Amino acid sequence: MTHEIDVWEVRSRADRRSFNAIQLELNQPDPNWIPPIWRNQNELVGFRKHPFYGHAKSSAFLVSRRGKVAGRIVAIVNEAHNERYQEKRGFFGFFECRDDLEASRALMAAAARWLVQQGMTEVRGPTNPSMNYECGLLVEGFDRPPTFMITHNLPYYEKLWLDFGFAKTQDMYCYHVDTTYLQNLDPKLKFILEQVKQRFNVATRPLDFRKFASEVRLFLDIYNQSLIGTWGYVPMSPEEIRHQSLALRLLLIPQLTSLASVDGKMVGAGFGLLDYNPLIKRIHGRLFPWGWWTLWRKRKEIRRVRLISANVIPEYQKWGMGLVTLEPVLHRALEFGITEGELSWVLESNLLSRGTIERGGATKVKTHRLFDRSLADFIR
Repeated sequence: MTHEIDVWEVRSRADRRSFNAIQLELNQPDPNWIPPIWRNQNELVGFRKHPFYGHAKSSAFLVSRRGKVAGRIVAIVNEAHNERYQEKRGFFGFFECRDDLEASRALMAAAARWLVQQGMTEVRGPTNPSMNYECGLLVEGFDRPPTFMITHNLPYYEKLWLDFGFAKTQDMYCYHVDTTYLQNLDPKLKFILEQVKQRFNVATRPLDFRKFASEVRLFLDIYNQSLIGTWGYVPMSPEEIRHQSLALRLLLIPQLTSLASVDGKMVGAGFGLLDYNPLIKRIHGRLFPWGWWTLWRKRKEIRRVRLISANVIPEYQKWGMGLVTLEPVLHRALEFGITEGELSWVLESNLLSRGTIERGGATKVKTHRLFDRSLADFIR
């Protein structure tokens, strides 16, 4: 390593500005890149208060070459993950770097040493800051912009991760669907859908926004229950659920939500989020002073929806209840004027969901990858 490279922990306000500035500088030339909502990113990095850090801690790092910032990373200890999986695993997130192997190695090494100081023996990433938020390194599908809350990065980033000794641990897929898919489900899937409705006497309804707080808590409770057996998943804390409820209030459209019940018991929850990314790009990721107003007023112009979730509690997951839950969202999306959608993200290991989606005619358009690495060589 040359003496020209310097790595340091983010401490000052100037460092935080540099942390955001390098992301903007590197990505702005890419026409498919969407800036983050800066306030939200600053919370998730740990620069502002966020309930995720009630059970986690992090440290952000910058690297420079000859005095010019070359990259950034955040090292994260998610105590809830380690308690759940009985691991000593740290995480890397919010990675950005110039195409500079030496600078990237120095940056990751500094973050790795910090994780070792916290008692970690392994590292996974990228997670921004966990799998409940944005995660995964884009490795396929650079030719189209991401949908809302899906990561996008420069193509050479995978080379930098592999150079540091990371290896693939899990892929996540994004599937594109057009109006034809939304209007014409595969006949076999239609048959399954009707059979499940009749067998279990399923009732579906949208979220009642007059009781928004309690409805979102109900939704997120189903979300937590449904993902118990999902690879890498850690339930959101009650504080995170409350925080998410407030964040979603502005963004959720009642027509694009669905709760499914059997004999009065809520068993499924599905929703789609409008793809706000074109509007976020228009406001440059800044909600204040008037960015939030643009998101609110212009959302009827949006023609793409991200179908995020069709979560079903475990005892009903093998009966096609996810399709029943999501069906009314698909129909109402057409009424809203939606012309295309994205099902994302879907774990590589989730063969049940992937099979249903692919049989329906959806096209895989993006692959995001999570990587693992041992920290043994950093442990003295």
